[in-house]
Amino acid sequence: MTAETARLASLVASARYVLWDLDGPICRLFAGYPAHQIAGELVDKIDQLGMGALLTEQERSSNDPQEALRGVHERHRGSDLVLELEEWLTRRELAAVPKARPTPYADPLIRTWSSRGVRFAITTNNAALAAAAYIETRELAECFPHVYGRTPNLDLMKPNPHCLEEAIKAMGAVPSGTLMIGDAATDLEAARQAGVAFLGYARNEFKEGLLRDAGAEVVVGSLEQVLDVLRGLS
Repeated sequence: MTAETARLASLVASARYVLWDLDGPICRLFAGYPAHQIAGELVDKIDQLGMGALLTEQERSSNDPQEALRGVHERHRGSDLVLELEEWLTRRELAAVPKARPTPYADPLIRTWSSRGVRFAITTNNAALAAAAYIETRELAECFPHVYGRTPNLDLMKPNPHCLEEAIKAMGAVPSGTLMIGDAATDLEAARQAGVAFLGYARNEFKEGLLRDAGAEVVVGSLEQVLDVLRGLS
């Protein structure tokens, strides 16, 4: 057993509560309705509203629609424009749900782990409505009684630990017994601030590099590794 496998086993064995990011660890939300397409549509919408000058070049060209949304928010906090764009993005995320692709081994891992009495919540920067709709399509809703996502106050998105802290409170969890599974540096930072352990999921070497550079100690390339560890626990 490698040192990292031993750390993974320790994380899994000590977790009584698990906070899951949605897009990445549970599914590829934008598998059939690509995020870069939604990002382009959002920039077009901002342009049509006459607000295109608010965006930096990076925000305009990003493949992540949340970058443009955050950009407008930073320059027009609490405005009706931000509310309108956030609601627009929520509708696009809901439209992506039917074509979302389950992350390999996510469904059996969730069911197996949940059957052992470990309690789950979703803590995502996507809309809670989209997260709830996705787990419904996979018949996993009973495993996730608590779903926390993006609110109209975009300051509360990860790396802010707000959604993690709300989930911890709702579950009656203690941070020392809680594990966050995420695929981005923002997930890791939120976990640090919330005082919970972190397990990185990276579907490719690029994403793994980003997590390692951010300080993630345990990163898996497949959830099968987590499932194997779980099944090996007595």
